[in-house]
Amino acid sequence: MTRTHDSLGAVTISLHWLVGLTFIGLMALGIYMEETHAYEFYDLHKSIGALLLLLVVPRIVWRFMQGFPAADGDASPAAQKLAKAVQYLLLAGTLLMPVSGIMMSAFGGHGLAVFGMGIFPENPDPSNPGEVIPFNGALAQVGHVIHGLGGKLMILAILLHLAGALKHHFIDKDKTLVRMVKP
Repeated sequence: MTRTHDSLGAVTISLHWLVGLTFIGLMALGIYMEETHAYEFYDLHKSIGALLLLLVVPRIVWRFMQGFPAADGDASPAAQKLAKAVQYLLLAGTLLMPVSGIMMSAFGGHGLAVFGMGIFPENPDPSNPGEVIPFNGALAQVGHVIHGLGGKLMILAILLHLAGALKHHFIDKDKTLVRMVKP
């Protein structure tokens, strides 16, 4: 658990990779569902996304308790500001994406079940079988917009994050990437 300049500690590393890889998997599944209208995966996507909050909240709390890792290498002030902005965007996005997805689904009347366990009820339209009535269409739409734009911003942030890590490892040859792999 101890953090040094050369290592960030087991909790930090575990939360980083567990949240990051789960998030990337959910984004890939979300893009696939949107592109192919693969409705059979929506329950899986929503279940994992809702459960992801159980990791995201502790990760954010842990990050702010521990502080952000000091930059390794000789990054310019502009590069350091970009890195910090990307880190904040990633943290905010990992929270806002599941919250906005829950808003979209729950307020939209579609409900939310986590692997079959009902969290928010569906609101079926009695006069139109197979359709739902939104509980609050405006909040569902806010969730929809945040989820859509947030997904695009997260793709950009993840690509910048990966590019920065690879730059540190292969060009700067510092320990930034290594310290995120071994405690």
